[in-house]
Amino acid sequence: MNGQSYQIGERTLEMGSKYLTELRSSNDIMDNVEALRARLKKDGYLLIRDFHNREQVLAARNEFLRKLQSMGRLEEGSPLELGRIHADNKSAIWGKGVDELKEDFPQFLEVVNGPRVMSFFEKLLGGPCLTYDYKWPRAIARGGNTGAHYDVVYMGRGTKNVYTLWTPFDDISLEKGTLAMCLGSQDFDKVRQTYGELDVDRDNVAKGWFSEDPVEIVDKFHGQWATTPFRAGDAILFGMYMMHSSLNNTTDFYRISSDTRYQLASEPVDERWIGAKPKGHYAWGKTPEKSMEEARKEWGV
Repeated sequence: MNGQSYQIGERTLEMGSKYLTELRSSNDIMDNVEALRARLKKDGYLLIRDFHNREQVLAARNEFLRKLQSMGRLEEGSPLELGRIHADNKSAIWGKGVDELKEDFPQFLEVVNGPRVMSFFEKLLGGPCLTYDYKWPRAIARGGNTGAHYDVVYMGRGTKNVYTLWTPFDDISLEKGTLAMCLGSQDFDKVRQTYGELDVDRDNVAKGWFSEDPVEIVDKFHGQWATTPFRAGDAILFGMYMMHSSLNNTTDFYRISSDTRYQLASEPVDERWIGAKPKGHYAWGKTPEKSMEEARKEWGV
Protein backbone atom coordinates (compact mmCIF):
# COMPACT_ATOMS: atom_id res chain seq x y z
CA MET A 1 0.00 0.00 0.00
CA ASN A 2 2.94 2.38 0.53
CA GLY A 3 3.04 5.01 -2.14
CA GLN A 4 -0.63 4.60 -3.03
CA SER A 5 -2.97 7.54 -2.49
CA TYR A 6 -6.38 7.61 -0.79
CA GLN A 7 -9.01 10.26 -0.17
CA ILE A 8 -10.17 11.71 3.15
CA GLY A 9 -12.66 14.46 2.43
CA GLU A 10 -11.14 16.84 -0.11
CA ARG A 11 -7.60 15.67 0.61
CA THR A 12 -5.54 12.97 -1.08
CA LEU A 13 -3.06 11.30 1.28
CA GLU A 14 -0.21 9.00 0.36
CA MET A 15 0.22 5.81 2.38
CA GLY A 16 3.62 5.81 4.07
CA SER A 17 3.81 9.61 4.21
CA LYS A 18 3.85 11.72 7.37
CA TYR A 19 0.07 11.99 7.03
CA LEU A 20 -0.97 8.35 6.60
CA THR A 21 0.27 5.00 7.87
CA GLU A 22 -1.14 1.55 8.64
CA LEU A 23 -2.89 0.46 11.84
CA ARG A 24 -1.33 -2.41 13.76
CA SER A 25 -3.15 -5.52 14.88
CA SER A 26 -3.34 -6.54 18.54
CA ASN A 27 -3.97 -10.24 17.91
CA ASP A 28 -0.45 -10.97 19.18
CA ILE A 29 -1.50 -10.03 22.73
CA MET A 30 -5.10 -11.27 22.79
CA ASP A 31 -4.35 -13.68 25.65
CA ASN A 32 -2.81 -10.96 27.84
CA VAL A 33 -5.43 -8.56 29.19
CA GLU A 34 -2.85 -6.34 30.90
CA ALA A 35 -0.98 -5.95 27.62
CA LEU A 36 -4.26 -5.11 25.84
CA ARG A 37 -5.04 -2.42 28.41
CA ALA A 38 -1.54 -0.97 28.12
CA ARG A 39 -1.70 -0.89 24.33
CA LEU A 40 -5.16 0.69 24.36
CA LYS A 41 -3.84 3.41 26.66
CA LYS A 42 -0.70 3.97 24.59
CA ASP A 43 -2.10 3.66 21.05
CA GLY A 44 -5.67 4.77 21.73
CA TYR A 45 -7.17 1.80 19.87
CA LEU A 46 -7.13 -1.98 19.51
CA LEU A 47 -7.44 -3.51 16.05
CA ILE A 48 -8.48 -7.15 16.34
CA ARG A 49 -8.63 -9.43 13.33
CA ASP A 50 -11.40 -12.09 13.39
CA PHE A 51 -12.91 -10.51 16.49
CA HIS A 52 -16.41 -11.59 15.41
CA ASN A 53 -17.61 -14.81 13.83
CA ARG A 54 -17.21 -14.12 10.10
CA GLU A 55 -20.23 -16.15 8.99
CA GLN A 56 -22.46 -14.35 11.49
CA VAL A 57 -21.19 -10.98 10.24
CA LEU A 58 -21.91 -11.94 6.63
CA ALA A 59 -25.42 -13.11 7.60
CA ALA A 60 -25.97 -9.67 9.15
CA ARG A 61 -24.67 -8.05 5.95
CA ASN A 62 -27.43 -9.82 4.04
CA GLU A 63 -30.00 -8.25 6.39
CA PHE A 64 -28.68 -4.81 5.50
CA LEU A 65 -28.60 -5.59 1.79
CA ARG A 66 -32.20 -6.81 1.81
CA LYS A 67 -33.22 -3.64 3.62
CA LEU A 68 -31.35 -1.49 1.09
CA GLN A 69 -33.09 -3.37 -1.71
CA SER A 70 -36.51 -2.76 -0.15
CA MET A 71 -35.64 0.95 0.07
CA GLY A 72 -34.76 1.07 -3.63
CA ARG A 73 -31.13 1.87 -2.85
CA LEU A 74 -29.54 -0.98 -4.84
CA GLU A 75 -29.02 -1.00 -8.59
CA GLU A 76 -31.85 -2.94 -10.21
CA GLY A 77 -30.79 -6.20 -11.82
CA SER A 78 -27.44 -6.34 -10.01
CA PRO A 79 -26.87 -9.36 -7.73
CA LEU A 80 -27.93 -8.56 -4.16
CA GLU A 81 -24.66 -9.78 -2.67
CA LEU A 82 -22.65 -7.14 -4.56
CA GLY A 83 -24.37 -4.25 -2.80
CA ARG A 84 -24.07 -2.08 -5.91
CA ILE A 85 -25.32 1.45 -5.27
CA HIS A 86 -28.35 2.77 -7.19
CA ALA A 87 -27.76 5.77 -9.44
CA ASP A 88 -29.41 7.97 -6.78
CA ASN A 89 -26.28 7.33 -4.65
CA LYS A 90 -27.96 7.76 -1.26
CA SER A 91 -26.45 6.60 2.03
CA ALA A 92 -28.60 4.93 4.69
CA ILE A 93 -28.24 5.30 8.45
CA TRP A 94 -30.39 3.16 10.74
CA GLY A 95 -29.53 4.76 14.09
CA LYS A 96 -32.17 3.32 16.42
CA GLY A 97 -32.80 1.55 19.70
CA VAL A 98 -32.66 -2.23 19.97
CA ASP A 99 -36.46 -2.64 20.00
CA GLU A 100 -36.70 -0.88 16.63
CA LEU A 101 -33.74 -2.72 15.11
CA LYS A 102 -34.57 -6.28 16.10
CA GLU A 103 -37.33 -6.71 13.54
CA ASP A 104 -35.12 -6.00 10.51
CA PHE A 105 -31.65 -6.78 11.85
CA PRO A 106 -31.67 -9.67 14.38
CA GLN A 107 -28.37 -11.10 13.09
CA PHE A 108 -26.75 -7.68 13.45
CA LEU A 109 -27.82 -7.53 17.09
CA GLU A 110 -26.48 -11.05 17.65
CA VAL A 111 -23.08 -9.86 16.42
CA VAL A 112 -22.78 -6.66 18.49
CA ASN A 113 -24.72 -7.73 21.63
CA GLY A 114 -23.66 -11.37 21.76
CA PRO A 115 -21.58 -13.16 24.41
CA ARG A 116 -18.42 -13.06 22.27
CA VAL A 117 -18.36 -9.24 22.41
CA MET A 118 -19.71 -8.75 25.93
CA SER A 119 -17.28 -11.24 27.51
CA PHE A 120 -14.37 -9.52 25.77
CA PHE A 121 -15.33 -6.11 27.17
CA GLU A 122 -15.94 -7.54 30.63
CA LYS A 123 -12.43 -8.98 30.60
CA LEU A 124 -10.88 -5.80 29.19
CA LEU A 125 -12.70 -3.40 31.53
CA GLY A 126 -12.61 -5.66 34.58
CA GLY A 127 -16.28 -6.07 35.45
CA PRO A 128 -19.87 -6.51 34.21
CA CYS A 129 -20.49 -4.33 31.16
CA LEU A 130 -23.44 -2.87 29.29
CA THR A 131 -23.84 -1.75 25.73
CA TYR A 132 -25.86 1.27 24.67
CA ASP A 133 -29.34 0.25 23.50
CA TYR A 134 -29.03 2.73 20.64
CA LYS A 135 -26.95 1.38 17.73
CA TRP A 136 -25.52 3.09 14.66
CA PRO A 137 -25.48 0.78 11.61
CA ARG A 138 -24.97 2.55 8.29
CA ALA A 139 -24.45 2.00 4.57
CA ILE A 140 -22.24 4.67 3.01
CA ALA A 141 -22.62 5.53 -0.67
CA ARG A 142 -19.99 6.68 -3.15
CA GLY A 143 -18.16 9.82 -2.02
CA GLY A 144 -19.31 9.48 1.59
CA ASN A 145 -16.95 9.98 4.49
CA THR A 146 -16.96 11.24 8.08
CA GLY A 147 -15.06 14.27 9.35
CA ALA A 148 -12.58 14.11 12.22
CA HIS A 149 -14.18 14.03 15.66
CA TYR A 150 -14.11 12.77 19.25
CA ASP A 151 -17.09 10.61 20.20
CA VAL A 152 -17.30 12.30 23.61
CA VAL A 153 -19.03 15.35 22.08
CA TYR A 154 -22.02 13.12 21.21
CA MET A 155 -22.15 10.89 24.28
CA GLY A 156 -20.25 12.45 27.14
CA ARG A 157 -22.92 12.82 29.85
CA GLY A 158 -22.12 9.61 31.67
CA THR A 159 -18.74 8.05 32.30
CA LYS A 160 -15.98 9.08 29.92
CA ASN A 161 -14.80 5.46 29.95
CA VAL A 162 -17.04 4.46 27.05
CA TYR A 163 -15.60 2.49 24.15
CA THR A 164 -16.69 2.52 20.53
CA LEU A 165 -16.54 -0.71 18.54
CA TRP A 166 -16.43 -0.20 14.76
CA THR A 167 -17.52 -3.32 12.89
CA PRO A 168 -17.33 -3.70 9.10
CA PHE A 169 -19.97 -6.00 7.61
CA ASP A 170 -17.97 -6.84 4.52
CA ASP A 171 -14.41 -7.10 3.29
CA ILE A 172 -13.63 -3.39 3.05
CA SER A 173 -10.74 -2.07 1.00
CA LEU A 174 -9.30 1.38 1.60
CA GLU A 175 -11.04 2.50 -1.59
CA LYS A 176 -14.38 1.53 -0.03
CA GLY A 177 -13.85 3.90 2.91
CA THR A 178 -12.24 2.37 6.00
CA LEU A 179 -12.10 3.97 9.43
CA ALA A 180 -8.99 6.05 10.15
CA MET A 181 -7.49 6.85 13.57
CA CYS A 182 -5.47 9.98 14.30
CA LEU A 183 -2.56 8.51 16.25
CA GLY A 184 -1.70 10.53 19.34
CA SER A 185 -4.92 12.53 19.27
CA GLN A 186 -5.98 11.25 22.71
CA ASP A 187 -3.12 13.44 23.99
CA PHE A 188 -4.04 16.66 22.16
CA ASP A 189 -4.46 18.44 25.51
CA LYS A 190 -5.75 21.81 24.24
CA VAL A 191 -8.24 20.07 21.94
CA ARG A 192 -9.46 17.83 24.78
CA GLN A 193 -9.88 20.83 27.10
CA THR A 194 -11.94 22.79 24.55
CA TYR A 195 -13.55 20.75 21.79
CA GLY A 196 -13.52 17.70 24.09
CA GLU A 197 -15.90 19.52 26.47
CA LEU A 198 -18.47 20.13 23.72
CA ASP A 199 -21.96 18.64 24.08
CA VAL A 200 -23.79 18.90 20.75
CA ASP A 201 -27.26 18.96 22.36
CA ARG A 202 -26.27 21.67 24.81
CA ASP A 203 -24.01 23.74 22.54
CA ASN A 204 -25.64 23.11 19.13
CA VAL A 205 -22.46 23.20 17.05
CA ALA A 206 -23.03 22.10 13.45
CA LYS A 207 -22.09 18.46 12.69
CA GLY A 208 -19.84 18.18 15.75
CA TRP A 209 -16.85 17.37 13.54
CA PHE A 210 -13.69 19.12 14.71
CA SER A 211 -12.30 19.32 11.19
CA GLU A 212 -12.92 18.02 7.68
CA ASP A 213 -9.25 18.56 6.78
CA PRO A 214 -6.97 15.70 7.90
CA VAL A 215 -3.85 17.54 6.74
CA GLU A 216 -4.64 20.56 8.92
CA ILE A 217 -4.87 18.34 11.99
CA VAL A 218 -1.46 16.74 11.42
CA ASP A 219 0.21 20.04 10.53
CA LYS A 220 -1.26 21.91 13.50
CA PHE A 221 -1.42 19.27 16.24
CA HIS A 222 0.99 16.60 14.95
CA GLY A 223 -0.15 12.99 15.09
CA GLN A 224 -0.63 10.84 11.97
CA TRP A 225 -3.63 9.19 10.36
CA ALA A 226 -3.70 5.39 10.26
CA THR A 227 -5.98 2.89 8.58
CA THR A 228 -5.96 -0.61 7.09
CA PRO A 229 -8.07 -2.89 4.89
CA PHE A 230 -10.67 -4.79 6.94
CA ARG A 231 -12.21 -8.23 6.48
CA ALA A 232 -15.69 -9.18 7.66
CA GLY A 233 -15.12 -10.36 11.23
CA ASP A 234 -12.46 -7.76 12.05
CA ALA A 235 -13.17 -4.90 14.45
CA ILE A 236 -11.48 -1.89 15.99
CA LEU A 237 -12.24 -0.33 19.36
CA PHE A 238 -11.22 3.01 20.82
CA GLY A 239 -12.07 5.51 23.54
CA MET A 240 -14.03 8.74 23.62
CA TYR A 241 -10.98 10.97 23.03
CA MET A 242 -9.52 9.16 20.01
CA MET A 243 -9.99 11.42 17.00
CA HIS A 244 -11.15 9.44 14.01
CA SER A 245 -12.49 9.93 10.52
CA SER A 246 -13.05 7.74 7.49
CA LEU A 247 -11.65 7.47 4.02
CA ASN A 248 -14.02 8.31 1.18
CA ASN A 249 -15.92 5.49 -0.45
CA THR A 250 -14.66 5.79 -4.03
CA THR A 251 -16.37 2.61 -5.27
CA ASP A 252 -19.82 1.81 -6.66
CA PHE A 253 -20.61 -0.48 -3.71
CA TYR A 254 -22.00 0.30 -0.25
CA ARG A 255 -19.66 0.30 2.71
CA ILE A 256 -21.72 -1.30 5.48
CA SER A 257 -20.52 -0.90 9.04
CA SER A 258 -21.71 -0.07 12.54
CA ASP A 259 -20.68 1.85 15.65
CA THR A 260 -21.69 0.35 19.00
CA ARG A 261 -20.74 1.44 22.52
CA TYR A 262 -19.70 -0.40 25.71
CA GLN A 263 -18.87 0.54 29.29
CA LEU A 264 -18.79 -0.81 32.83
CA ALA A 265 -22.33 -1.29 34.13
CA SER A 266 -21.29 0.24 37.46
CA GLU A 267 -20.46 3.64 35.93
CA PRO A 268 -22.90 6.46 35.00
CA VAL A 269 -24.60 6.11 31.60
CA ASP A 270 -25.52 8.87 29.14
CA GLU A 271 -29.32 8.81 29.32
CA ARG A 272 -29.74 9.70 25.64
CA TRP A 273 -28.68 6.24 24.48
CA ILE A 274 -30.38 3.74 26.78
CA GLY A 275 -33.89 2.41 27.28
CA ALA A 276 -36.57 0.85 25.08
CA LYS A 277 -36.71 3.93 22.84
CA PRO A 278 -33.65 6.09 23.53
CA LYS A 279 -34.27 9.79 22.96
CA GLY A 280 -30.96 10.37 21.17
CA HIS A 281 -30.01 13.91 20.15
CA TYR A 282 -33.11 15.73 21.34
CA ALA A 283 -31.92 19.36 20.96
CA TRP A 284 -29.10 19.36 18.41
CA GLY A 285 -30.06 21.21 15.24
CA LYS A 286 -33.41 22.36 16.60
CA THR A 287 -32.30 26.00 16.85
CA PRO A 288 -29.82 28.05 14.77
CA GLU A 289 -26.45 26.32 14.94
CA LYS A 290 -23.01 27.70 15.64
CA SER A 291 -20.39 26.70 13.08
CA MET A 292 -17.36 24.69 14.17
CA GLU A 293 -15.20 27.43 12.69
CA GLU A 294 -16.77 29.95 15.11
CA ALA A 295 -16.43 27.58 18.04
CA ARG A 296 -12.76 26.82 17.30
CA LYS A 297 -12.02 30.53 17.08
CA GLU A 298 -13.55 31.02 20.53
CA TRP A 299 -11.53 28.06 21.91
CA GLY A 300 -8.29 29.25 20.34
CA VAL A 301 -7.67 25.96 18.53
